[in-house]
Amino acid sequence: MKHEGHGGVYAAMLSPRHEDEHIDIAMLRKLTQFLLAKGITSFALNGATGEFCLTTAEQLRSVLSTVREVSGGTARILCGVGAAGISRTMELIKVAESEQVAGLLLPMPYFFPYQQEDLELYCRRAAGATNLPVLLYNLPQFGSGLEKETVRRLILEVPNIVGIKDSSGSLEILRHLTEHRVDACRIVGNDSALAPALLEGVCDGVVSGVACVLPELILELYDLNLAQNPERYKALLNLLRAFIAKLDDFPTPWGLKWTAEARKVIEASFSQPVTVHRREQAAAMQQWLREQVPAILPAVSF
Repeated sequence: MKHEGHGGVYAAMLSPRHEDEHIDIAMLRKLTQFLLAKGITSFALNGATGEFCLTTAEQLRSVLSTVREVSGGTARILCGVGAAGISRTMELIKVAESEQVAGLLLPMPYFFPYQQEDLELYCRRAAGATNLPVLLYNLPQFGSGLEKETVRRLILEVPNIVGIKDSSGSLEILRHLTEHRVDACRIVGNDSALAPALLEGVCDGVVSGVACVLPELILELYDLNLAQNPERYKALLNLLRAFIAKLDDFPTPWGLKWTAEARKVIEASFSQPVTVHRREQAAAMQQWLREQVPAILPAVSF
């Protein structure tokens, strides 16, 4: 069945970058080791959290091989192959195939607005170039959004399009697939939508940026039985909402990198200059983390 084998909790991985845009492999290794130690075994690489618009084919190869090597080959990896056009997408697909990933995340071409027929042809062409399982990646904040009918048709008609990672924040598409009993892997790609998706039973897993820096929070929330422990569930959900509100002050990868730095996992580094004011905002967020997170997650240290 299409939905089997691709669910659960994936950490949406950061790509530690410097101003010259090179990826710091040593820091990537540390981040991977940290997540493995916390119980994360599935990784989504080169998605929005990994700033895929900056990634070259050779950088992607290095990222994939590093995570695979650090995990001893046990990591389950979804690889983003997002690009502005089909040629670069095809190039990234070849890299992903050579690194033996479990599946692909296929964002829509970014920057320009496209109609649904444009997106559908793009998806059919990209999926037709590989035998790997493909998850459509709906990211309307940065590209043309997919409509529910387009998603359903692609999953029903293209054998290796197995589902969708919906990062829109809406549950419309996941509900549509569920209501029509489409055999599909339904992945939440927006942390703010995780709790309602779980409560409604419309998701099979989550690709979570928060899980990359606070894996304890997402793993516990994902597995918690609300009926058995409503107070704990409420506390975790309130912490998640408060943390997301803090992240909303920044480009998401920035906020996540500063969180990882506060946890002494990696040093926050960026592909562009950062103002003094933004670093002051980051310091305030890091102080909030030190004060608030251990109250709910005592095992988390800063």
